[in-house]
Amino acid sequence: MTAPRFVAACVQMRSGRDPAQNRDAAVAGIREAAERGAHYVQTPEMTSLLERDRASLFQKIRAPEDDSTLGALRDVARERGIVVHVGSLAVKNGDKIANRAFVIDREGAILAAYDKLHLYDVDLPNGESYRESATYTGGARAVVTDLPWGRLGVAICYDVRFPALYRALAEAGAEILSAPAAFTRQTGEAHWHVLQRARAIETGSFMISAAQGGRHEDGRETYGHSLIVDPWGRVLAEADGNEPGVILAEIDMALVADARARIPALRHARPVVVEAARA
Repeated sequence: MTAPRFVAACVQMRSGRDPAQNRDAAVAGIREAAERGAHYVQTPEMTSLLERDRASLFQKIRAPEDDSTLGALRDVARERGIVVHVGSLAVKNGDKIANRAFVIDREGAILAAYDKLHLYDVDLPNGESYRESATYTGGARAVVTDLPWGRLGVAICYDVRFPALYRALAEAGAEILSAPAAFTRQTGEAHWHVLQRARAIETGSFMISAAQGGRHEDGRETYGHSLIVDPWGRVLAEADGNEPGVILAEIDMALVADARARIPALRHARPVVVEAARA
């Protein structure tokens, strides 16, 4: 039986403080990707809103069932008959906020939802400071879901720095992995490409990661360079710098079995026991 092929796309964005404008930009990007032949389209982390002020953020967001962006992206998935992977939305989760990804099938139904496991708390040398844990509640579980072409492992941005998560997703059957992101420019310049390629190589999986790019209304600057990487670590498509736009690549699922046969690291992994050496 021939392994399936499909066309994957990333919509690179520069989301601001107006959820309606961001929603419309995401819908336009998804429609462009579909018109160019995409079967699966991914948007970045924080598709609908990039806002560092917690009070303003909480005022603008909604519960998932009332979120206009999620509703619009479900509609466009149904309209175009494609899978839409919403990199993440900030949504109300009781009296807290979740950074939540959604995978939407070709009929507009939600296949999977995932809350970002690892929260980014850091003070950077350039003076920027991020405290995601002050605003967001972290997730408690990893998520895989079945697409028409293979199994997808869902993750978000900072998760890409935790290889154990990606190994667990691959061991659960994921052949396509993801890290839709709002990577800072500084960390992106240093680590974005190597982390994406490493996660693909380690697991013999495709990595598909849509990104935010450029200077945003709330003052942050993100790296862009949305990427689609094959299981051998080759970059199949990359966005041109930090400008908004759409990238596409054909995904040949046969490459997963080929890479895993050549380097069967998933099968060779052994439990590791660390002992403290004694003098």
